[in-house]
Amino acid sequence: MTAAGRLPALEVRHLTVSYGARPALWDVDASFPAGAMSAIVGPNGSGKSTLIRAALGLVPADAGQSSVDGRPARSALDRVAYVPQREAVDWDFPITVREVVEMGRYRHAGWVRRLRARDREVVDSALERVGMAALARRQIGALSGGQRQRAFIARALAQEAGLMLLDEPFQGIDARTEAALLGLLGELRDAGTSLVVVHHDLATVRAAFDWALVLNVRAVAQGPVGEVMTAEILRRAYGAASLGLDDQALEDALWAG
Repeated sequence: MTAAGRLPALEVRHLTVSYGARPALWDVDASFPAGAMSAIVGPNGSGKSTLIRAALGLVPADAGQSSVDGRPARSALDRVAYVPQREAVDWDFPITVREVVEMGRYRHAGWVRRLRARDREVVDSALERVGMAALARRQIGALSGGQRQRAFIARALAQEAGLMLLDEPFQGIDARTEAALLGLLGELRDAGTSLVVVHHDLATVRAAFDWALVLNVRAVAQGPVGEVMTAEILRRAYGAASLGLDDQALEDALWAG
């Protein structure tokens, strides 16, 4: 359990995943606390997205287990909302923004998928919270990158899940939209939602997140952001050459957010 006596929102133990002969994750132990904004950071190809997808059973694991609130993840998926990377979505599929968000209510609506008044209220609220109410009837393929991200975050909000997993949700969006979405995620955290976010901007993680896993195929470090987002740990994960900064410059960059 966590220091506060709560089970971790998401936990993986000895998680190993390979693509052919190449390991994507190797014997990773990681725990993300409940009620926190947690980040997964690491260089390209370090296994960040794979960790989330393997924890949800979306890619097969060679070894290891994952749990949500102490339950095997496969039996607790009703507690999880997942926002994939933009590249994983078929944007040509003929569906409106509202229909995308309504998909978040399907577990509540039952197998007939008939939305009740309560479901429609939740969808309306989710669209409002991400600033997409005016575009509810727009085809998803006609949206900008930032608008598409907002639509899928609204779908996750509509699920009313206790755990949200977001894979690079700020990729390709402008600074104003990122700030608004970060504020929304902070509100969700403050209301008790647990969030695990794959993110590449180290300064934003240092400024806005509570907990971080630093990953490079193996778990390099994890813990409160202030303890693990240090020059020494990040150089171990990324390598000095790839960062191209001396220790002081790297520290300055981390505090820039």
